Amino acid sequence: MSVKMASEEWGNLAVEEPRSQDEIEKKAQDLLSQMTLKEKVNQMAGDLSPVLDGIPMLWAYNYRPMTAGENKRLGIPGIRFTDGPRGVVMNHATCFPVSMARGATWDIDLEERIGDAIGVEARSLGANFFGGVCINLLRHPAWGRAQETYGEDPHLLGEMGAALTRGVQRHVMACAKHFALNSIENSRFKVNVKVDERTLREVYLPHFKRCVDEDVAAMMSAYNRVNGDWCGQHEYLLRKVLKEEWGFSGFVMSDFVYGVHDTRSSAMNGLDVEMPFAQYYGGKLKRLVERGIVPETVIDDAVMRILRQQIRFAQVGDPQRYGPDSVASETHLALAREAAQKSMVLLKNDPTTGAEKPLLPLKIPTGGRLALIGELADKPNTGDKGSSKVRASHVITPLEGLKVAAKDFEVIYDPARRIESALETARQAEVVVAIVGYTYEDEGEYFTKPFSPVVGGDRQRLTLHQHDEQLIQALAQVNSNLVVVMMGGSAIITEAWREQVPAILMAWYPGMQGGHALADILLGRVNPSGKLPCTFPRTEEQLPFFKSDVDEIIYGYYHGYRLLDKSGKSPAFPFGFGLSYTSFNFSNLRPESTDVPDDGVLKMKVDITNTGDVPGEEVVQLYVGSQGLPVDSPLKVLRAFERLALQPGETRTVEMSVPAHELAYYDVQQLSWVVASAVYEVYVGSSSASSDLLSTRFHIA
Repeated sequence: MSVKMASEEWGNLAVEEPRSQDEIEKKAQDLLSQMTLKEKVNQMAGDLSPVLDGIPMLWAYNYRPMTAGENKRLGIPGIRFTDGPRGVVMNHATCFPVSMARGATWDIDLEERIGDAIGVEARSLGANFFGGVCINLLRHPAWGRAQETYGEDPHLLGEMGAALTRGVQRHVMACAKHFALNSIENSRFKVNVKVDERTLREVYLPHFKRCVDEDVAAMMSAYNRVNGDWCGQHEYLLRKVLKEEWGFSGFVMSDFVYGVHDTRSSAMNGLDVEMPFAQYYGGKLKRLVERGIVPETVIDDAVMRILRQQIRFAQVGDPQRYGPDSVASETHLALAREAAQKSMVLLKNDPTTGAEKPLLPLKIPTGGRLALIGELADKPNTGDKGSSKVRASHVITPLEGLKVAAKDFEVIYDPARRIESALETARQAEVVVAIVGYTYEDEGEYFTKPFSPVVGGDRQRLTLHQHDEQLIQALAQVNSNLVVVMMGGSAIITEAWREQVPAILMAWYPGMQGGHALADILLGRVNPSGKLPCTFPRTEEQLPFFKSDVDEIIYGYYHGYRLLDKSGKSPAFPFGFGLSYTSFNFSNLRPESTDVPDDGVLKMKVDITNTGDVPGEEVVQLYVGSQGLPVDSPLKVLRAFERLALQPGETRTVEMSVPAHELAYYDVQQLSWVVASAVYEVYVGSSSASSDLLSTRFHIA
């Protein structure tokens, strides 16, 4: 893209020199002053037609940018929306691993680089707005769109969402979504989520606040109700908390089609843009202003928020990086492969009978055979096919990846439609790799198309399909060198077969380069380093109540590792867990001071040593808890993490810090955050399991 094209892209908003905040404000005011009332309300809704564009969207969603508020008279390009979060939904963009997989990397730098790539591709394809910073908290693994978020912990969600925001916003506007408490898919258009104030503040909002602090351009409201009010017209969430208390300077956009229920309530309570077309805004909103029911000052505030962000982002980016060659470029494909490599979580890796070393990495003799079993081994399986679908030009399947990597051994494949056939294939090989799990038919966005079956939605099971479980159990009987590779968007219960196999790898939905990444891991070319972003339970009884078709539900304070800690139960695989082909030792945990003022910073040091014989990467996790608080509190909560690479025998001292104000609880009587004077426990280690953590104490005065 030339500089001239970049200027045309932004119309009257393009500048040669960066504008100051005062200049942005002046430019926005100048544009606002030239607008008629009709032009103002047109800024507040999508430009698409419900009939001409709405129906085709069922088959061709977001093939091109979806605009809102374009004004050719004044040279305003409007919002040019592209969806996410696996990448840019338009055209044949790079399909990265799903967000849950990227959450498993615990790699902030990597996520920022992915955001940068997404921003480049969005801009290259004509968009100026990326609606894919999905940070809804995973309360229960059955949630159909679990794959679109980063995990169960607010701190992990916030840091990963902030990283994606930073990367994307080097080029285009980013939008965090869905605000708030959206984590049931089938009932998303009707469910009323009841939540108390402390739970709301401490569990379900911190990650959104983190993205606001990162200066995210926009926030998308959710479909559901919270404590009786629709999120798209929720005065408390949108006006009081988001805009007034947090000082959010961006604009609020509705979720698509069903995100608005009332013209006056939405406008008055803080919804700035209705997408993707005007059903309740447009002419209806204009008439309410003309009748004095909605003050024009409300319209002016919304339009100023929209204009400020467009003017701000008209001056970001590097025009030399945009163009057709930047979409799904070799650099971005390599980044997708790196993300898939770092996301895969090694859950189990035991020696087989009579062997001294673990099964992985695979050691296949020259001329030997690897049996690859399962339909998913030869199926492009990048996740949901709803609004987050990225139309990759090609997808490397596990079969393709292993065949490319197999230089001195043979890969024999059986789809396992008949278990007996798969067993015969397994008997012919030194090693068996079974690819099992889910597809878009099992979990994802819940939607229907005319003359098409319902797909996606909340998951109906947390175990594998019965056929998969029977296949694993049968394969284990005929070949002890069995690796089970699972694909899916969140936790999977493995109780029926876990003890029968030596090696288990969680691959998630690994994106368009997933097959190459899987081969890299299995063959030891890359050391696995992923860590679980969500708890893998033993049974559904270890989880909060969940029902996919429900009108009302209560969200309590506890879920995930916090709930299991509180109940004294152990999961199959804990939050933060993941094995490596090397080993790490944590030692010498020490605080800079055991006394921290309530406006100070907790500073910790810990030594980590690679005690194995290959290079590896570890994620250092820091949790804090206190049983001395005046309110019920978790045993521990994730407060910091850092990923680092170590050579064999190398020791490094990691320094981590947590501001004391981040340890505050929300006092529902005072309606404010309180840092309690108490003794706190700090835990540092390789997962949330107590056996993997060192601990010490400090005091906040």
